[in-house]
This record gives sequence, C-alpha cells and structure tokens, in this order.
Amino acid sequence: MHPNDQTIFALSSGRLPSAIAIIRVSGSQAGIALESLAGKIPTPRQATRALLRDGQAQPIDDAVVLWFPGPASATGEDVAELHVHGGRAVLAAVFAALSAIEQVRPAEPGEFTRRAFENGKLDLTEAEGLDDLIHADTDRQRHQALRQLTGLLGDKARDWRARIIEVQALFEAGIDFADEGDVPTELIAPALIKVATLLDEIEAVLAVEGRGERMRDGLVVAIAGPPNVGKSTLMNQLARREVAIVSPHAGTTRDVIEVQLDLDGYPVTVIDTAGIRETDDPVEQEGVRRARARAEAADLVLWLTDADGVSPPDESPAPTWLVRNKSDLDGSATGMAPMTTTIPAFRISAALGNGVAELVTALVDFAEVFFGGHESSLVTRERQRILLQETVEALRRSTTVIDEGEELAAEELRRASYALGRLLGRVNVEDILDLIFREFCIGK
Repeated sequence: MHPNDQTIFALSSGRLPSAIAIIRVSGSQAGIALESLAGKIPTPRQATRALLRDGQAQPIDDAVVLWFPGPASATGEDVAELHVHGGRAVLAAVFAALSAIEQVRPAEPGEFTRRAFENGKLDLTEAEGLDDLIHADTDRQRHQALRQLTGLLGDKARDWRARIIEVQALFEAGIDFADEGDVPTELIAPALIKVATLLDEIEAVLAVEGRGERMRDGLVVAIAGPPNVGKSTLMNQLARREVAIVSPHAGTTRDVIEVQLDLDGYPVTVIDTAGIRETDDPVEQEGVRRARARAEAADLVLWLTDADGVSPPDESPAPTWLVRNKSDLDGSATGMAPMTTTIPAFRISAALGNGVAELVTALVDFAEVFFGGHESSLVTRERQRILLQETVEALRRSTTVIDEGEELAAEELRRASYALGRLLGRVNVEDILDLIFREFCIGK
C-alpha cells in the first residue's frame, strides 16, 4: 500500500509528561482505530468521554475522544483525536494499540500538514505560514505567520494567476482571429493594460525586499572587541540571565555563544564572541577566527571596548556601534555618547547595568528600521520571492515581445501563470515538498 493510503498517528501536543496529551489519527482506518480503542465512534465534532482499551480489552486510560469525518477535517481525511492523560506509560500503551491495527503507522514529520496540502485544505504558502507560526518566538513573528496562514499571499497569488489567464485568453483570441483585421488590436490593447496593472501590484509586494524573510530569521547582533572588556558581562545584561562565563582573565570565551531575545516583539540573536587579539594558543586562534567570521556576517556589530580601548576595524561590512564599557571606573556619564566618531557611540557600565537601557532602546529603534517599521510583508521566504520575481520578469517580457507576435506574448504569460502555480504548490513542486514538510515537527 502506498504510504499516503495508510493511516497515520502521532502525538500532536507538547512534551511529556503533561496534564493532557492529544494523539491525532488521520486516514481511512481512523474510524476503525477509534472504534477499536474507544468501543464506538462518537457523534462527529462532539467531545465524548470513553475508556480506551487495547487489543486484549485491557483498559489503558479514561479519555476524551473526538471524531472528524472527512473531508470536513484538518487533513481532508477521516480524523480521530484522543485526549489522554499525558504520562509516558499512557502514551506508550496507546501507541502500541494503534500500531497493532493493520495499515496504521506512526506519522513522519509534517505528514499531517502535507496531507492537508495534498487534499486542498492548504496551499503551499499557508503551509509555510503554519510552520512559521509553530516556530514563532516573538509577537511580530506570530503576527506575520498568522497573516500567511490565513492565506493573504495565497489569495493574492490566486487572483493574479486568474487575471493572467484572462489576459492570456485575450492574446490567444487575437491569434485565433488574426484574419479579422482590427480584432486583434481591440483585444491586445486592453490586455496590455491588464498586464501593466498586474506588474504594478506584484512589484509593490516585492518592493519590501527581504523584510518578511528577515522577520523570520531575526536580527543578528554580534558583540565583538578585544579581550577582557566585558563582552560576556554585557551579554548577560542583555539576556537578563547568566548565559556566558565572566572572568577577569583574558581569553575566557573561546567559542561563539548565542542567545535569542525578544526586543519589543522583534526577534534578535545576540552573539558573544571571543576577544579579538593576536595569540599563540591554537584553541583561542580558532575562537578569534570564528569571532571575526560571525561579526562579518552579523547585521549589527557592537564593538565593545574600555575608555582607552581599540577602535573598531574600518573594513567591517556590517554597521558598527562603538560601546565604551566600564564607565563606573572612570566616573563618566552613561548613555548615548557625543558624536566624536563617525559611528554611533555609547558609554555603559555592563557590571552595574548603567546605560544598558539606553543601548537596548537604540537596538529596538535599529530593529524597527531593519525590519521595515510596522508594515508587514507578504513575502516571508526566499522561495516565494524568487517565484514572484520570475512572474514579474515573464510579464515584462510579454509586453516587449508582443510586436514580434501574439504567440510569443502568450507563451510568456503561460510562464508567469506557471510561476504563480508553483508558488501555491499546485504545479510541479515535488522537488521542494519534502524539503518544506520535513521541517515540521512530528504530529503536525
């Protein structure tokens, strides 16, 4: 039997042990599995209490069960849910009982969502939005993912595709009626106007280049600088917990340490790097090499130094702020420093926390600009952006080749429609489906 014809099950709730655990079963054997364990199939979409039993009629747990006959279910198939007590022994017994039923097997990662996609319950952009919602760490990430899950990009792509097909029909009508004199002109002129309108709309979505992708991945801030200037102390201040070892000895940090922060809803990854200096220690040399590489790849570098410390390197590809630490030792004021340099400068005391609040405020302001303010992007993945760019390029070509023949323009419109079909996951996307759905957790 093909794997898609088999019935699948998995834990669809959180980590064990827990008060309640939800087991989801989907497929043609879901009703048989539910009847086998609960003794009957309850009224659809109505929570029903049942004593679950295994194949030897031995009791497993006092549970609540639900029945969702397809196609009116999350996956489009028959779906059963078992709400049991979240102990490991309970789950093991339920899984054993389900596995004993013929053609019922544990689900692979993302298999429930993939079946929903294949049964037309979700398009590919909505499935990607669901994955983003599961992995959202901040409120702004959640908001962006929810927009995607509710079909905002998918609805627009379907509308664009339908309009492209309409224009394509006009071009092809012009081909069919080429012998009718002025008929092609009467058809082509309004078609070109429709293409221009489509181009404006799709280019407007692409104009916020990479904003949605950046919100998914987060802003990367690297704390760099010479050894023993308080980088790990600042890291702990930003994280508000002890995540890095603080020592008066230079070279304590040998590897890159990361912490995820939520700054006013913006996802920020802060990196504490090894002190950059010349050293003969091969382990520390590797730490310095990694520190330089992460600083170069960061979106913002906080170059930390003391009052008389080393200036940041001029060749840094990322925006760099100068942060002078240990203001408590020289008695200088904290906060935003006077513009004595060509880059933003701050004075702080990482040990006491003085000036850190002002630095965090500046980081939030930087993040707001970096992520494009309060505007939300429809495009959240590189795959989506590339396919929309292909659509735009094909639409442009259709307007430039029209003088060479309606046939060529119609072919370019077909390519534009095809690109949008791939965006939605409705044509020739088998090569990317495994990649997308295996990122999901098991049970989703």
